[in-house]
Amino acid sequence: MNLLNLFKNSKNIVEYRQGEIIFSEGTHGDMMYVILDGEVEIIVNNLLVDVLTTGNIFGEMALIEESLRSATTTARTDCKLALVDQKEFLYMIQQTPYFSLEVMRVLADRLRIMNPGGQTKNPNYQS
Repeated sequence: MNLLNLFKNSKNIVEYRQGEIIFSEGTHGDMMYVILDGEVEIIVNNLLVDVLTTGNIFGEMALIEESLRSATTTARTDCKLALVDQKEFLYMIQQTPYFSLEVMRVLADRLRIMNPGGQTKNPNYQS
């Protein structure tokens, strides 16, 4: 099972044209997104930090910590996205262990990328 299978029949699907801003850094976030088709750029402090493709998620941090957006996201190509609000996010976390693991993997990968060399800075950390 993958995220595309979980969300391909979502009732909350939106489309963005190439170049459209999906959300901006510093704004309130109340949705997570699953990329059903297309590519999305993740921009932090006006620097491109990642390009996400079909099957990836983004915007999850705003739901987890109820915080402002930490990045700006822009449609690199025409995109079709499934919207996941707080209620659906919590339902998926409770009912679908695969979804929970996938969100944790995404967060772990992003932390690793942001840490030079992919290593933790804490010498006492043991995985």
